[in-house]
Amino acid sequence: MVQLLLRVLRSAVRQPVGYWGDVRDQMFGVLKLCWIPMMVSTFAFGLGAPGLQGGNIYLLFGIPERLGSFFIMASVREFAPWINAMVVAGVVGTAMTADLGARRIREEIDAMEVLGVDPVRTLVLPRVIAITIMTGLLDLVALTFGVLGGYVAALYLGANSGAYFDNFFANATTPDIAGSVIKTTIFGLIIGIVCSYKGLHAKGGPIGVGRAVNQAVVIAFAAIWVVNWVFTTLLLGFFPDMQVYK
Repeated sequence: MVQLLLRVLRSAVRQPVGYWGDVRDQMFGVLKLCWIPMMVSTFAFGLGAPGLQGGNIYLLFGIPERLGSFFIMASVREFAPWINAMVVAGVVGTAMTADLGARRIREEIDAMEVLGVDPVRTLVLPRVIAITIMTGLLDLVALTFGVLGGYVAALYLGANSGAYFDNFFANATTPDIAGSVIKTTIFGLIIGIVCSYKGLHAKGGPIGVGRAVNQAVVIAFAAIWVVNWVFTTLLLGFFPDMQVYK
């Protein structure tokens, strides 16, 4: 997988033209498949777990408005990027693996190699770039609807509408927002590389394609969790003021 990543980066840098039309088409495909599940998932999760359950704790102290500051950690820093990556991997990543795997078992990729066409540049590169960019951009959608879910929960618990957003923006920092988008973009790169690799190396007929899809999702999820922990730890280490709530 690391070798595939290096091959994709080398191809993109050495010949940075000729594939952006495919990238644009793939980006529209990612957006079309993911934006509705992204909105529903992040809003529902924001309303349920950190919203109502976390808000009940704040309600015990009579400060449900402080739920806005809590959502900097809950939504911006953690669950919005995580849900974003899960949706993209589950919807687009599986489709990517299945498509490349089907091409492999139908020997289309072998035929491309015989004809001198690089399947990595033709099939993998546009998909990896598109899913990397769109995962980062979709994080903004996830953040918005996650915070809106918390807002609805705060109103349900009797919080003041203006105070919720005042607390949110008083604690929102540039490293928080930028770190969330950068982290999610890295998640998209992981999903693209892992799913492309498993698709290119699928074998064993249709059953093998299904097995490759399952393996791709599991590996991508595990890698995302590890990278999330490392990235968040480094971010908090470099910017300790993020942990101080105002």
